[in-house]
Amino acid sequence: MRNQLFIDGEFVDAIDGGTIEVINPHDCSVITEIAEGRAADIDRAVDAAAAAFPAWRSMAAAERGRLLLKLADAIEAHGEELAQLESLDTGHPISDARKLDVPRTAACFRYFGGMADKLQGDVIPVEPGFLNYVQREPLGVVGQIVPWNFPLMFCSWKMGPALAAGNTVVLKPSELTPLSSLRLAELMNEVGFPAGVVNMVPGYGAGAGERLATHAGVAKVAFTGSTATGRRIVEYSASNLKRVQLELGGKGANIVFDDAIIPAAVGGSAFAIFHNQGQACIAGSRLLLHERIADEFLERFVALARSIRLGNPLDPATEMGPLTSPMHRDRVLSYVKVAVDEGGEIITGGSAPSDPALANGCYIEPTIVRAKPGDRVCQEEVFGPFVTVSTFSSDDEALAIANSTDYGLGGGLWTQNLSRAHRMAGAMRSGMVWVNSYKRVNPGSPFGGTGLSGYGHEMGFEAMREYTEAKSIWINVDAQIPPWYPR
Repeated sequence: MRNQLFIDGEFVDAIDGGTIEVINPHDCSVITEIAEGRAADIDRAVDAAAAAFPAWRSMAAAERGRLLLKLADAIEAHGEELAQLESLDTGHPISDARKLDVPRTAACFRYFGGMADKLQGDVIPVEPGFLNYVQREPLGVVGQIVPWNFPLMFCSWKMGPALAAGNTVVLKPSELTPLSSLRLAELMNEVGFPAGVVNMVPGYGAGAGERLATHAGVAKVAFTGSTATGRRIVEYSASNLKRVQLELGGKGANIVFDDAIIPAAVGGSAFAIFHNQGQACIAGSRLLLHERIADEFLERFVALARSIRLGNPLDPATEMGPLTSPMHRDRVLSYVKVAVDEGGEIITGGSAPSDPALANGCYIEPTIVRAKPGDRVCQEEVFGPFVTVSTFSSDDEALAIANSTDYGLGGGLWTQNLSRAHRMAGAMRSGMVWVNSYKRVNPGSPFGGTGLSGYGHEMGFEAMREYTEAKSIWINVDAQIPPWYPR
């Protein structure tokens, strides 16, 4: 298990020798200590990335793609090891890490490995005698900050398009969940990525993260995390007017209409909020039920929530593990009091489980709260296995409730009416909308939000454009001195 910084193709200690304890959220025991990167370490990493950039951008795009494809193969070959690390470090149930996290990571690197030599420019029709074409060029050194909820997968979302486009990377994994990211760096070394092309510096936001966002040698910073931190990164970026890409919080509306297939909607809605303990920016954390089916739906939904098996994430039978840190567990539980103080009803959950085997961990029961759309618990991101339930009587009312927050990342709706599905999906203020499903992602489909959920996109052609600059080139085809412009 690697516990050092990865800079210029080598694992090295932090300059000041600082370390960070990595905690197992199942029982709050210490897994290991890792090096704590700070500003001076970020400077080292940026220097290494800058030195590696000219050769990396000049490398044939197909060769960059080949390395990404080799990395995807290596991830699959070491899939069980990566799944174990991810589960141990984050609390993801091992079944999810095996079936979702690791395969999605490999698929994303494989997609951008194939994309590397597919990014084309354009020829613009201009006046006779001139050829004007636009080519896409890499930005340079990009800083990337990934969160603690899906650390392995988010590494691929960010590094895949950046590297395919010819940029070099300094990535800061979360100090809470760095283990799978550091193992990924080791695999990148093993498959042949040149030294300095990828650098990983775990550390705290106030040290390493802030330096990465302010560094004049960084052309772009891409961040996934809280809206509050996103605002600070925008402020920091003004130092050199670097590009900023933000994937921030969410408060996803999940709307169930009276013509929905109830069993499918119940199962899909449970996945929308309880998968990964609700620690997902796109979670369907606001459940909006048509009043005609609300009672039937809730009866089934509550029964399903109470049947979810909580337990050690390394146990294949576990369906929901612990939250990732004690601090976050306490934050989520604080919203139970907020809900009660505002007159909400705790339908089920709202506390730690009674099982003594889970007493030392960061566990919370699946929690369902009946609340009014304007309540704090319906407006603020809780980021846990905590879902609010409200009812509506018409499509217009459902839409008004869905659009009543400042977030706009993901949302869903369940209906058999095709016209309603298209109309509502188009009217919801959300970067992504799922119909009769929830939380579907694919490397080819753009992922991003609006409002307080940030701006810019991960994945797909959109992501490649995010990591390149358009250069317009004009050629005088006749190679003659052009006539003087009219005075």
